[in-house]
Amino acid sequence: MTDSALFEIRDLHVQAEGTPILHGINLQVGIGEVHAIMGPNGSGKSTLANSLLGNPEYEVTSGAVLLNGDDVTDWEADVRAKVGMFLAFQYPQEIPGVTVNNFLQQAVSARRGEDQSVLETRRRIMDWMQKLEMDARFAERFLNEGFSGGEKKRAEVLQMAMLEPDLAVLDETDSGLDIDALKIVANGVRLVREERPDMGVVAITHYRRLLDLLEPDFVHVLVDGKIVASGGMELAHQLESDGYEVFR
Repeated sequence: MTDSALFEIRDLHVQAEGTPILHGINLQVGIGEVHAIMGPNGSGKSTLANSLLGNPEYEVTSGAVLLNGDDVTDWEADVRAKVGMFLAFQYPQEIPGVTVNNFLQQAVSARRGEDQSVLETRRRIMDWMQKLEMDARFAERFLNEGFSGGEKKRAEVLQMAMLEPDLAVLDETDSGLDIDALKIVANGVRLVREERPDMGVVAITHYRRLLDLLEPDFVHVLVDGKIVASGGMELAHQLESDGYEVFR
């Protein structure tokens, strides 16, 4: 890992239910960099996102994941979250009985390793909800229960803002969003990065439209469990015109 690297994936091989899916992923994210990973259905994008955050359904058979120089490959998901890794899910889970307020109060306290002021946390939630154009009443609703697709994604960005991670992995955050909701979510990510300029971002997506808004530093193409090409936004434009077949 270089001195400027925040996050690194080294020759990562992952399987699920005994089936190999990732076949030697290498990626290095510098401080403050935004990396986009694009790939077709079945290429291993969500497997990569879940394995990075320690989902036990995905088994790392070889390789390593490092954050700030620490090997986190075998760490539990909650431990990774506490040390500064965040995953915005493609399909955020509903948590009945737990309000957005209560969830974030507990999550922020766990991230910082100490109880946080309820009033201060509430104030920060309200500030961020306003920035993300979220109805303040959502803070009293059960997390993601009855939320629209766009509201769930904005709630994910709200969590990212509150938890202040060192690395954010966005797993197809643009999935199911219309262009207006997508702009709000992308703007939310930009606002978080303005407050945390050192935060690294790995954005996993099918489509170029999110990247046009996030303006990544690097674009990587994932096909059949391998990164087969890396470059800048010209790669995203090539995929838009030529598709993935040229990379197979």
